[in-house]
Amino acid sequence: MKKILIYGIAALLMSACGQTYEEKQRMTRAERQRLAREDSLALKMAVMPTLDGMPLYLAKTRGWFDSLNVDVRLKVRNAQMDCDTALVGGSVEGAVTDVKRMERMVAQGTPLDSAGQTNAYWQLIANRTVRVKNVSQLGDKMVAMTRYSATDYLTDKALEGVKTTSMVFRIQINDVLIRLGMLINNEMDALWLTEPQATTARLYKHIVLKDSRKMGEPLGRVVFTRKAMSDERRRQQIAAMVQGYNRACDSLNQYGLKNYADIVATCCHADAKTLQALPKMTYPHIAVPKWEKKAAKPKK
Repeated sequence: MKKILIYGIAALLMSACGQTYEEKQRMTRAERQRLAREDSLALKMAVMPTLDGMPLYLAKTRGWFDSLNVDVRLKVRNAQMDCDTALVGGSVEGAVTDVKRMERMVAQGTPLDSAGQTNAYWQLIANRTVRVKNVSQLGDKMVAMTRYSATDYLTDKALEGVKTTSMVFRIQINDVLIRLGMLINNEMDALWLTEPQATTARLYKHIVLKDSRKMGEPLGRVVFTRKAMSDERRRQQIAAMVQGYNRACDSLNQYGLKNYADIVATCCHADAKTLQALPKMTYPHIAVPKWEKKAAKPKK
């Protein structure tokens, strides 16, 4: 009789535990569904750990998007190709990119609208150990860049009309942090970097061969998908995001990057020496892309 009682109590406990577990699982599934739903409704922006994305990082960190009643979520990727994949796949509505990547995505069937330029610039930096002091000495050297991007285009421009003793090998290294690491570890002869990675490279005494600012073409862009622009709710989100973005630009222009060194350190993985050496950068405003809904053709 005692054994039966014990087994009965054990069965009740197991049943209770089973119900609790199932309840927890249901709650977990419900929570996951809720978070997924919130994420789908939010305005999502793909951005890299580079300083051209600072207006987004600053406005998000300081809660300026929240104050405008817009839920902006930053999807950070270390490679531009991954940002593009998110745009093409529709998992984000906008991104910080470059005009060459934008043109390629549009040509491949992903309509995009530009909200304006960023302050992004790139420097071609040679490893100090290879003793290259000008572009003509890059023959038989490896240059890290990203295919079909601003850095690929800038490589063409840098080599235009330049005679090298042999072929320059373009090596596709998409992750900007890996690219910097390869330079620091002497695994790459030369590469294109934007800020703050370019500042870190200069602090290691590597040699700047070219600067895109002197090549006369601003290539950075903030873009949105045409699909997002064709939706009224998304356009309202984008309009609010642009307000927060431009407020961040004004603050960065007034107080400078060093005033927000904590954000640069966290979002761009910059070390203390790099933070102290950050260049002065001016951040231009962006605008909601002009978009006009085409009138439907009358049915015959």
